[in-house]
Amino acid sequence: MLTKEEMPACPVATTVQLIGSKWKLLILRNLRTRPWRFNELRRDLEGISQKVLTDSLRALEEDGIITRTVYPEVPPRVEYALSPLGEEMKPILDAMEQFGIEYKRRLA
Repeated sequence: MLTKEEMPACPVATTVQLIGSKWKLLILRNLRTRPWRFNELRRDLEGISQKVLTDSLRALEEDGIITRTVYPEVPPRVEYALSPLGEEMKPILDAMEQFGIEYKRRLA
């Protein structure tokens, strides 16, 4: 996690830095509906490598956007979900979805 001093001065740039990669946005899109397990995400996010998914999940967790819950079972079950801070990003994701729907409609 970056310190306040390391973050960009521009609030939009800060948000882009937190969620600006293609894969992070798609991970958040999925987590917006329910908790997901690692392999579920990997299967759903066509083209993502295991390393990129792992790195993206770790970065989102470190930034406080998602939570990682390990259940004490054999084999261990791990679920990823939006944290309370991540839940605050839902309106951003919803707005992006609505823009995409409207944009596609205009092209048709």
